[in-house]
Amino acid sequence: MGKQKITAELIGKKYSAAIAAYARQLGDPNLRLDFTQEADAYFRRCALGVWAHSGGEIGESHVAAYNAICSGKHEPTKALYFEVATGAASAPPFAPPGFFPALVAADRVSQQDRASQFADLCNLLLLLFASVDDQVTAEEADYVTTCVDTLRETIQGSLPNRPAAPRASAPAAAPASSQQAAAAAEPAQEEAAQPEPTADELLAQLDELCGLEKVKKDVRSLINLIKIRKLRQENGLPVPDMSLHLVFMGNPGTGKTTVARLLAQLYKAIGVLPQGQLVEVDRSGLVAGYVGQTALKTQEVIQKALGGVLFIDEAYALASGDSGNDFGQEAIDTILKAMEDHRNELVVIVAGYQGPMARFLTSNPGLESRFNKYFYFEDYTGPQLCSIFQGMCRKNGYTPDDALNEYAPGFFQTLYDERDYNFGNARDVRNLFETLVSVQSDRVAALESPTREDLMCLTLADFQQAAGETEPPEGSVNQGLAQVPTPTLTLVEKEGPDAAV
Repeated sequence: MGKQKITAELIGKKYSAAIAAYARQLGDPNLRLDFTQEADAYFRRCALGVWAHSGGEIGESHVAAYNAICSGKHEPTKALYFEVATGAASAPPFAPPGFFPALVAADRVSQQDRASQFADLCNLLLLLFASVDDQVTAEEADYVTTCVDTLRETIQGSLPNRPAAPRASAPAAAPASSQQAAAAAEPAQEEAAQPEPTADELLAQLDELCGLEKVKKDVRSLINLIKIRKLRQENGLPVPDMSLHLVFMGNPGTGKTTVARLLAQLYKAIGVLPQGQLVEVDRSGLVAGYVGQTALKTQEVIQKALGGVLFIDEAYALASGDSGNDFGQEAIDTILKAMEDHRNELVVIVAGYQGPMARFLTSNPGLESRFNKYFYFEDYTGPQLCSIFQGMCRKNGYTPDDALNEYAPGFFQTLYDERDYNFGNARDVRNLFETLVSVQSDRVAALESPTREDLMCLTLADFQQAAGETEPPEGSVNQGLAQVPTPTLTLVEKEGPDAAV
């Protein structure tokens, strides 16, 4: 009886199961999002690197396997034979993925070992890709070993700057069959069956978020309300009708999407929703340009969200304007019908600025009655903005010097005091941090032999240049952030019995 050949379908199934299993272990929502967004493109590059060391020709089985590398979150474009063949012929040297330094830094803070587990994941998947032609050659096996060693060296603090290639001192690995490679990937499927996070674990993740004290209290109250409602049902007691649909009001960058994602998982953990996924859209993801097409487009999004949460950012953009050709109302009507038809498997969260959201909620008689719970996301204070900045530094392996540590609190307090309607909260801090990293990279690149401390250090001069407080060197692309004092926007909470729980 001949050996069973690994098919593209099997590779896709094992790959998506392994990605899902690993993503669930990442407690940091931002890190989990970075991983899931980068995984498919990264492992496709890895597959090309493995096949470049196969010693054989690229065939249709390689193309099918390449296109099967899809986690189902962000489906990549299908590649043709020519693209895969030329991609393998010019495969770049192996390198850790972009999110890996942040993963290593997070492990150092949390005393976890997710980076090493990622190296194990790479080992399993790269061997799986190598087996697409029914065997893993010695050269492929050695290449995979070198790739995994590169990741482990990075974890230990060394940043190797060399292409992954067979090492002369490494013993030749025995060729492996497709059955052996499949067996090596089985732990990924076992991990996929691991229990989901509990409600207490998810609430602990919520508590770890900076600020948002009122939102955290509101979320806990809502979860308690749902739990007691279920207990009353189980004991034969009457329960009032309850809507789980929510309105999130607040400026950009205040954590609305992050909280929505945790809520979706919490709803699953306590048995309210069967799946707990979050599908995030805005007007462009719901509205089409022709009569009748918006309903179809909106229905497609709703189908993806069934069993979980549909999160509509800047939902007020759907409210009909003065133009008779606006199809936003068609999307609203379709969503309302879905909320009624799928009341036990769909929760809708709408988000946006407070003023425009009021117009949205009054655009249809059914909206206000279905959305009667309001969560208000206040702007981050100066100390909270500073804490977010320090967290980004720790997460990404950077260390502010003493002068910057002394300067930062005052800077972020001023940023808060002078905020205006367009204030981006944590988003502004992230933009500043990314500019700061670019400025620091320009400075360190000019050093003859930068040390590990040089690579990690952020100076006050770096920070001031990134913030636009000093002129960048001639020829630099870093332009910093403009700070313009303007009036403060104050959010006024909804009063009465329909206020946030």
